[in-house]
This record gives sequence, C-alpha cells and structure tokens, in this order.
Amino acid sequence: MTKLLRNTLPPAILAGICIAIGCVVNLRVGGVAGAVLFAFGLTTVVYYGLKLYTGTAGFIRRSGDWSMLTVVLIGNIVGCLLMAWLIGYAQPDCIEPAAKILSGRLAKGPLACFLLAIGCGFIMTTAVEFARKGKMLTLLLGVPVFILCGFAHSIADAFYFLIAPADQLLQPMVAVVYLSEVLGNFVGCNLYRWVMLFTEKQPTADNHPKA
Repeated sequence: MTKLLRNTLPPAILAGICIAIGCVVNLRVGGVAGAVLFAFGLTTVVYYGLKLYTGTAGFIRRSGDWSMLTVVLIGNIVGCLLMAWLIGYAQPDCIEPAAKILSGRLAKGPLACFLLAIGCGFIMTTAVEFARKGKMLTLLLGVPVFILCGFAHSIADAFYFLIAPADQLLQPMVAVVYLSEVLGNFVGCNLYRWVMLFTEKQPTADNHPKA
C-alpha cells in the first residue's frame, strides 16, 4: 500500500489540480470559449502521464486495480480541494458560477447526473485512447463536447462543488449526487469495452452447425 500511495497519489493530486485549472478558465470565460480552453487541463494530464479517474477507469483490469483506482479518485479530489481553497481566496468571482453548477446538479438529481456522467465517461475514455496513439484532435474536441452537452465529469464537479459556499456544499444530497457521477463516469468509461465483450460472446452464422 505504501508503494501504491507513493507512486499513484502525487500524480493523481497533480491531475486534479490540472482539471481544476480547466474548471477555473471555464468559470471565468464560459460559453464555447471556456469549454474549449478547459481542454488544457486534460491535455496536460495526458501529456505528463498523470493519474486521472476518468482517464484510468476504462483501462483497469478485472482484478488488482481497484485499490489503485480508489487512490486515484481520492488524489484527484485532494487536488481539486487544494485548488478550491486557493481560487476561493484569490479569485472569489468563481464562487457564484460554481454554486450555480452545483445547484443545477442538485436540481437534476442523482439519476439524471448518473446518466449524464455516462456520456462524459465514454467521451473521456475515447479521447484518451486516441491520445495514447498520438491523435490529439479527439482529445481537444472531446472536452468541449462533453461540457457543451452538459455531461457530468466527476473530477471537474469535485472542484465546482468544493468551491461553492459551505452551506450549499454540506447538504446531504450533494454526496449522493456526487457518488452517482463517479459511478456514471465508471460505466461510461467502460461502455465500449463491455459492449465489445458482449458482442464477442454472441454466436455468429459461422458458428452455427450446418443442417
């Protein structure tokens, strides 16, 4: 466990900070420009090989990687928390738009946020898969696509939620909504893999016995 923490936690915290930087520019600029500039965060994560929950969940093995994924998620949230403290003090104008995002998530409820997170997870795993093969355009397009679609990214929302006013953040439903996003991202990140695994198991015409 000590080795896991030493090797995984620091790059996970830094990944959370990178995503939070993308969140800050999105909050301050907004619209299409903010969504496009948010891509800096994910591009940095991929370039430096950092550990991001939505960039890792779609590539884990059936066994052996669950503790690593948990550490990645915790590290990402810690990175977002550090940035929330910093930005909340230095750029307080980010607090109000972040609070609106949190209010919007709470208004939608856990099920809607879970479904929206699936779309984000699918886009993120696709973007990272392309980026690993040197095709960065999908990565640059994927980020604004998920933002403009209104899909939920659990790490970005960790920053938005944590910078929101404390009385809003401490509502019990916030934890439920956030957990639904984490689970939805996981489903979305693994959607392609699960679908292809299912289709590979289906009998084809060549497998049918001839009469």
